[in-house]
Amino acid sequence: MALSPLATQTPGVYIDERNAFPSSVVEVATAVPAFIGYTPRASYEGKSYYNKPVKVTSFNEFKAYFMNETGSQYDPQYYFTKVDAEPEKGNSFHLNGDIYTAEPDPGTIYYLYNSIRLFYQNGGGPAYIVSVGPYGAPTASPVGAGEAIINPNVKLAELQKGLELLQKVDEVTIYVVPEATLMSTDDNSTLMASMLVQNGQMGTAVSLFDVVGGNAPDPIQYTEDIKTFRNSTGNNFLKYGVAYYPFLNTTVTSNSEIGYGNINGGDTSVLAPIVNPDAAPNPVAEQILKNIAEPPEGLTPSQLNQALMNSSKQYQQVMKILNEQVNVLPPSGAMAGIYTLVDNTKGVWNAPANVSPIGAVDLTLQINDNMQAGLNVDAVSGKSINAIRFFNGQGILVWGARTLDGNSLDWRYINVRRTVTMIEQSVKLASRLYVFAPNDANTWQTVKSMIENFLSNMWKQGALQGAVPADAFSVSIGLGSTMTGLDLLEGIMRVSVKIAVVRPAEFIHIEVEQQMAKS
Repeated sequence: MALSPLATQTPGVYIDERNAFPSSVVEVATAVPAFIGYTPRASYEGKSYYNKPVKVTSFNEFKAYFMNETGSQYDPQYYFTKVDAEPEKGNSFHLNGDIYTAEPDPGTIYYLYNSIRLFYQNGGGPAYIVSVGPYGAPTASPVGAGEAIINPNVKLAELQKGLELLQKVDEVTIYVVPEATLMSTDDNSTLMASMLVQNGQMGTAVSLFDVVGGNAPDPIQYTEDIKTFRNSTGNNFLKYGVAYYPFLNTTVTSNSEIGYGNINGGDTSVLAPIVNPDAAPNPVAEQILKNIAEPPEGLTPSQLNQALMNSSKQYQQVMKILNEQVNVLPPSGAMAGIYTLVDNTKGVWNAPANVSPIGAVDLTLQINDNMQAGLNVDAVSGKSINAIRFFNGQGILVWGARTLDGNSLDWRYINVRRTVTMIEQSVKLASRLYVFAPNDANTWQTVKSMIENFLSNMWKQGALQGAVPADAFSVSIGLGSTMTGLDLLEGIMRVSVKIAVVRPAEFIHIEVEQQMAKS
């Protein structure tokens, strides 16, 4: 506090307070994902929130903005079709001795809603939601057996517009676009490249990617999907990208959320030969189908669906098949939740790996050591893809912690990239206080002490390696050290910060040898 002008004019005692301690650096939030995609609605209190980043802190807040107040939140359509022979690819099932395929109407498949549910199941917290539009019209026909699901309602231009909106939201640290895999390979490639470029330019966030084809990978030809993915990400700003494989079989959608209305566009005629076959007539199920076609007064669709479940084991099998299909989800939503959980409980400097995704009961592909070797290390592109694996006695675990920049010794690991980003942004925000301050030794010492105190606390928490702080970091600032006389004339203050970030023990080698017996 400066002395009053009266101090030199009026006799008396005056207090002059001086700051004894430098300003402090506050650690910025590290797990604030932004989800971009399509939602049932986007409005609150009569105001539209399409193409507006909305921060929510719980699933209840998400519901208030983006879910229908009544009725279904997600209405995927699957077509059960009787075929003469079992197809080589795709989903086929035996019902009453007949062969049926079960393929989705691509215009009705969306992932964002269920990915948000997975995010909060796995420890999610504050997040931004960018809804780029409502669900589009169905195509009224299924995809071909084994063909990729490409939703014509998921538009590259709309997702890119949502991505651009995040340029004004510095708080976001993770980008997630679950529905990116529902576009063509070329559109998905363009979007991923745009996300990485924006990550690199802003320096505040990483992007989580899902691999096209991970929803139904071929046990042998899955490597073609991996090759396509690597070819689609380009070579720019790979240190800001992270990929996970394969998709998860989850329990997010319960049996009560689906029914006969999700089969063949609500046309229940396909169910008649299944629930009431000629070889084993079921008059009760037949009557229920008639009631579905012409609902009696007082009976709701959920009641009719439950009645059909109770009367027909075949219908229970159909619903089981449908539920399993609907619950196949990309892993990015769950991983965003795991990032939040690990950051909040252990710190961002810990790798988000060796953790079980909650809500996942199986994987679309069982990966072994030999298969993961080709995912984790690629000699040609260097682009690492993190495997999610099943281990006997342990269940499903995230078994990888690498960025797409797998050949870089600096940025190979996710926790290193995200820890450095946190330190950069924390120091940057704290240093704004000294913009326009005198560029002299007093300011330099204050800034240096501020950063050293922050890094010392990071070291004590285990974010930096070294037996003593001097081994963990160093901060340099001053004329002749980091600045020249020309820098001073141009109003430039340069600070050099070196840090030794903790890296994960990805490969643990244990040497075992025999020794002779001793008395």
